[in-house]
Amino acid sequence: MHIYDAIIIGGGPCGLAMGIELAKSGLDYLILEKGNLTESIRRYPRRMKFFSTAENIEIGGIPFAISDVKANRNEALQYYRKVAGYYHLNFRLFVDVDRSEKQADGTFLTYSNDGQVFQSKNVILATGYFDVPRMLNVPGENLPHVSHYYDEPFKYSYTNVVLVGGSNSSVEAALELYRHDAKVTIVHKEADFRTKVKYWLVPDVKNRVKEGKIHTRFNSVTRAIEPGRLLIENIETGEQEWLPADFVFLLVGYLPDEHLLARCGVTLNPVTKVPEYDSETFETNVPGLYLCGTVLAGVFTEKVFIENGREHAAAIADHLAGREVRKVNELIARI
Repeated sequence: MHIYDAIIIGGGPCGLAMGIELAKSGLDYLILEKGNLTESIRRYPRRMKFFSTAENIEIGGIPFAISDVKANRNEALQYYRKVAGYYHLNFRLFVDVDRSEKQADGTFLTYSNDGQVFQSKNVILATGYFDVPRMLNVPGENLPHVSHYYDEPFKYSYTNVVLVGGSNSSVEAALELYRHDAKVTIVHKEADFRTKVKYWLVPDVKNRVKEGKIHTRFNSVTRAIEPGRLLIENIETGEQEWLPADFVFLLVGYLPDEHLLARCGVTLNPVTKVPEYDSETFETNVPGLYLCGTVLAGVFTEKVFIENGREHAAAIADHLAGREVRKVNELIARI
């Protein structure tokens, strides 16, 4: 069996950045991706625009040239695909990894769910967080008209749609659905929209609420979902209300795959789910196993994103190549 210097698990922007850094360092690597390249971005809403400016999500020193300041989903998919081709990155697609196990000889065996096995001296987890939605754990959450992912508006025109959550994904979906003739209600446990909502969306959504074109139920949580309706409870008054709901989107966030991390032997904080890792090298409690990108954020996924997660790759490559490790600016201010 061929022994790679490193196996990278995850072919998103940070995983690709990792591959580029290892290639530049002359290290033998393989990227394993459970879908196609940047699969999470492919699953984003079709008209989504990134919060970060284009230059802040570039990788490999390749300029992300677009006519606007912020890239949309399609532009990002094309950009990352072209960068992967430019660097001739070594990857295998549609390989769903189950676990990596360290062997007595110090190498790792990485197992896929379809029986493939790969051997390497090191493993880098760059699996992001979009595959594991936060669950409400309420009756009806798994009904066919309920989803944790919003796609596009046309399917939902002239229907009653309830969006649970008060952050970017919920606000963007609400505005797009309203503009495509859906009857939209936002249910959020806090007293207002989250403060991290994109600043240019805030006046838009608040004016639509003021006009009565988008309905809100703040200070409210979901208690049950049934075909055609959703039960909420006001957490201040205890009053319950059934809302008409032909479709329900539970857009309350996503989490790194703690079970994959645990199967790889990584120690997690039981409350925050933040894994144990060195803040300079990103090596975990398992020597030779590293974390790159949002996978290291635990429940604090808003703290790590492409523009700072991509920097982890340089530090990890330095450590593997025996060079002085470059300092990573772990918390870049978002503007």
